Amino acid sequence: MNFSDYIFQKDLYEEQIARAVEMIKNAEFVLIGVGTGLSTAAGLTYSGTRFTENFREFIEKYGTMYMTDMYAAGFYPFPSQEAKWGYWSKYSMVNRFWPPALPLYKQLYELVKNKDYFVLTTNVDHQFQKTGFDSGRVFATQGDYGNIQCEKGCHRKIYDAEKMFRQMEQERTDCLIPSDMVPKCPVCGGNMTMHLRCDQYFVEDENWHEAAARYGVFLEKTGSKKGVLLELGVGFNTPMIIRFPFEKMVRENRNLSLIRLNLNEAIVPESLGNRAIGINADIKNSISDIWQQMEKKAGV
Repeated sequence: MNFSDYIFQKDLYEEQIARAVEMIKNAEFVLIGVGTGLSTAAGLTYSGTRFTENFREFIEKYGTMYMTDMYAAGFYPFPSQEAKWGYWSKYSMVNRFWPPALPLYKQLYELVKNKDYFVLTTNVDHQFQKTGFDSGRVFATQGDYGNIQCEKGCHRKIYDAEKMFRQMEQERTDCLIPSDMVPKCPVCGGNMTMHLRCDQYFVEDENWHEAAARYGVFLEKTGSKKGVLLELGVGFNTPMIIRFPFEKMVRENRNLSLIRLNLNEAIVPESLGNRAIGINADIKNSISDIWQQMEKKAGV
């Protein structure tokens, strides 16, 4: 990139930030759609030193062919339930219980806290609740690292596993938990698994359905109002949950606009015209720049 290209990109970015600020400022509500890209930008990375430092014992035991990052390692064919929960208890501690409310999520909260907002997210790390977002305004569609369920979904209930995972973390030896700590389904007596949507057995319990209903009510009550769909870090892994529906909503409702923040996947449909902005930059920087501009305008 030569100097003139850099200036052009910088001017384009600043123009996009300014437009995003005006969209949010003038909106009567903000619907926030969040994918893994936001948590990655916030520091919850699944690879690199964060993986090697936290999972060194697992890498040494099972080998670098499979233990390349946290996500890939989750598909390792662990030879026993003791081995499986040895890994997943550590995984949950690293990604769900040990991390505090992260600064990027705090800044996002500051950006929308005075708006009528709702969060639709595929993330399962509980950062929104930690940060101060109203839990009644959050619909986490894909589960939670802090919960477990029957592996075969034999009944519609999930279980808080924080105490269990903390005990496993203390008792784990050679990547294995004690056999008497292996969780069993209280109904069918079978194996338990993480409450993560990965197959047809994912449990949508009463709380899940209540959150889905609240999301539906939010969409209904804001249908004729001027709103912004703020999409953060949503790629093409599960685009049918947030990315494609957001585009459809904006296409069908002239009162809506779309702000898409996503490094390398920020393209927006041309058919949405000037009601859509795709900011191809580090989400952490973009949120910070939008927040700073909002603060400046509020102080004028």
